[in-house]
Amino acid sequence: MLYAILCYNDENAVFSWSKDEEESTMARLHAVEKKLADRGKLGPVARLMPTTAATTLRKGKNEPLILDGPFAETKEQFLGFFIVDFDTLDEAVEFSKELAIANPGAGAYEIRPLYVFRPGTIAT
Repeated sequence: MLYAILCYNDENAVFSWSKDEEESTMARLHAVEKKLADRGKLGPVARLMPTTAATTLRKGKNEPLILDGPFAETKEQFLGFFIVDFDTLDEAVEFSKELAIANPGAGAYEIRPLYVFRPGTIAT
């Protein structure tokens, strides 16, 4: 089963890390990711740009409204995700615990089973 592990944190805190903090956190996360990648269980991993770079399309009864920014009323923002292939939810939870150890502090990892739709491919 594929799972999306969604990363939430205060983007102001994350994007204000020093270069050393950024590099050491990314190195710790890479060590956790590498174990899965070596087993062929890690799919795409992405870190989103700050919400100031976002554009939102709000749906409603009328014409869709396009807004600058996400306009989420939360203390934490969606900062990125991992796509992983595990046999059980317990495996996804254990991986998320390892991520939390590698990247300590506030925030959350949300684990969701994932449906994959393949209507086309993205050229890279």
